[in-house]
Amino acid sequence: MSLPSNLHPDEASPPWLNKGDNSWQLTAATLVGLQSVPGLVILYGSIVKKKWAVNSAFMALYAFAAVLICWVGWGYRMSFGDKFIPFLGMPNVSLDAQYLIDRAFLGYLPNATMVYFQFVFAAITLILIAGALLGRMNFLAWMLFVPLWVTFSYTITAYSIWCPGGWLAKRGLIDYSGGYVIHLSSGVAGFTAAYWVGPRTTKDRERFPPNNILLMLAGAGLLWMGWTGFNGGDPYTVSTDASLAVLNTHVCTATSLLTWLILDCIFFGKPSVVGATQGMITGLVCITPAAGVVQGWAAILMGMMSGSIPWYTMIVLHKKVWFLKQVDDTMAVFHTHAVAGSLGGILTGVFAVPKFNRLFYMVTDWQHYIGLFYGFHDGRTTAGFRQLGVQLLGILFVVFVHATMTSIICLLISLVVPLRLSEEELQTGDDAIHGEEAYALWGDGEKYESKHNSV
Repeated sequence: MSLPSNLHPDEASPPWLNKGDNSWQLTAATLVGLQSVPGLVILYGSIVKKKWAVNSAFMALYAFAAVLICWVGWGYRMSFGDKFIPFLGMPNVSLDAQYLIDRAFLGYLPNATMVYFQFVFAAITLILIAGALLGRMNFLAWMLFVPLWVTFSYTITAYSIWCPGGWLAKRGLIDYSGGYVIHLSSGVAGFTAAYWVGPRTTKDRERFPPNNILLMLAGAGLLWMGWTGFNGGDPYTVSTDASLAVLNTHVCTATSLLTWLILDCIFFGKPSVVGATQGMITGLVCITPAAGVVQGWAAILMGMMSGSIPWYTMIVLHKKVWFLKQVDDTMAVFHTHAVAGSLGGILTGVFAVPKFNRLFYMVTDWQHYIGLFYGFHDGRTTAGFRQLGVQLLGILFVVFVHATMTSIICLLISLVVPLRLSEEELQTGDDAIHGEEAYALWGDGEKYESKHNSV
């Protein structure tokens, strides 16, 4: 197809545009999008009771669409735009054609690519929060929660940690691909929102079997494979660091899954498929803040810890700690994302390789970006402890921001619509909420009319 006569070829592909990097960035973003739609849509719709399948899947689908409109309307510029206040960018639209085709802050990608790539990360964060609220949140309340949370909560940590002007970014916090911004954030926000929404019915809490484990595995598989773009896309270039991040991601995830599986076999005598899926998720989460800045042996150690520590907090500690028992976290996002994300952030502060950090951050700063292990090894112990301190500071900041903002948002929504479904809706599920059901099976809500009756 020929170009319009009034358009010069250099305007469509200017000299500064790196076509290979741009192609990979768009591909990586789409892989992350597929983690949500259809990945988590399928996983949520199949891991819950049959009566909650439609509602759970639709919470994820709605969040994906709603976040996109907020993101291009004001969210992207609040997260990555000009400074407004020390922890937030100036609200502005990202829909102007000239802005979208201009070069992004990295210099070799257009803004449109960056807006799209960062959108899928914002969207999956809200969808992960939904995991803590399945089986009882009023859908109208969820429709309000999504735009409010992405606007007033997500943007704060995204700007502070990922935007070059953010205060934690300036202090050298290492969050390679979202261990803090996405996973710790969603784990804390999900747990907090679950507290305000309240629990599922007693019957659902006591027994909540998946309606389709095979379909759940399909969703989990999309989640795992999509993580290639999740972590492999964050160098924003087709680089050796991207390759390292991808391999470390899969090595840590496999190790974590196997560790969780072994623990289930030892203590429960059976290899749980749902348990293995949880181990897969904790491995993916734990490696995310470190993916391209640690060595392979560190990825294995992180996998062993992400398959055992969240296992312990979920299976053992959760039943002993009074406060944890009071909150009904349907998908255990507190353990799989908040605990695993915090663990990954701390271990990043231990195992981060200075050389890899300089490749990723494109800096020559020897006082930042050094794991404690290498601080001891290189005789820069103070710098190593400083890095670990920054990682811990980041955890405290994310917990404070999202626990506070999520509480405020939930309380405000409760003044408009109930956060929790009515008792009748809780008993019936999908049919009462949406007028639709996941399966129409003979003997299961559908009246069977025999040939004899129809003659």
